[in-house]
Amino acid sequence: MTAPRFVAALLGPEPAHEPSGAACCRCHQWTYAPVAVRYIERPSGPGVTLYACPSHATEFPHGPTPGELEQGA
Repeated sequence: MTAPRFVAALLGPEPAHEPSGAACCRCHQWTYAPVAVRYIERPSGPGVTLYACPSHATEFPHGPTPGELEQGA
């Protein structure tokens, strides 16, 4: 047995890839084609990206709203 085959036999088969996607922030259904609709900054730690399914993504306004612009000033 060659070294690469021996290592492969020890490690076993490759694990199956988990399906990618996200839950829609409007209908809470899992979608495999998520659209990022909002990024929320947090005071500590990384921010959070909200995703929507393609059918609900058109319901969100584009860009920052006037209230969001005032918060950053």
